[in-house]
Amino acid sequence: QVQLVESGGGLVQPGGSLRLSCAASGIIFGLYNMGWYRQAPGKQRELVAGITNSGSTNYADSVKGRFTISRDNGEKMVYLQMNSLKPEDTGVYYCNARPYRNLAVNYWGQGTQITVSS
Repeated sequence: QVQLVESGGGLVQPGGSLRLSCAASGIIFGLYNMGWYRQAPGKQRELVAGITNSGSTNYADSVKGRFTISRDNGEKMVYLQMNSLKPEDTGVYYCNARPYRNLAVNYWGQGTQITVSS
C-alpha cells in the first residue's frame, strides 16, 4: 500500500519561509520521480517542483530561485524548502510519486495547506 504523508504546512507572513516534508512508504523510493504540486482556490492543480529518481530537478517559473526540492532516498523523504513566500503561493500542496518507468501512474498525498498572509 502506497502512502505519501505531507507535513510542514501552516500560516506564514509574506517573505517568510516554510519547509514541507513528504514521507513515502510502500514504494521502492529510488525508482520514483517525486514532485510537489499545489492547488489554489478555484484553480487547477499545478506542478511546483519535481525531482527525478536520479536527482534532476525542475521548477515552475513562478517559484524559481525561491523554492528548492530535495530528496533523501535512504529515508524515503522528499522536501520542499520555500523562501520569500508570496500570497500567491497560498494553496494546498500535494506530494506526488510516479515510477520513472511508467509515468502514467500517479500516487498522491492528502495535501497540506499553506497560507501566506499578513
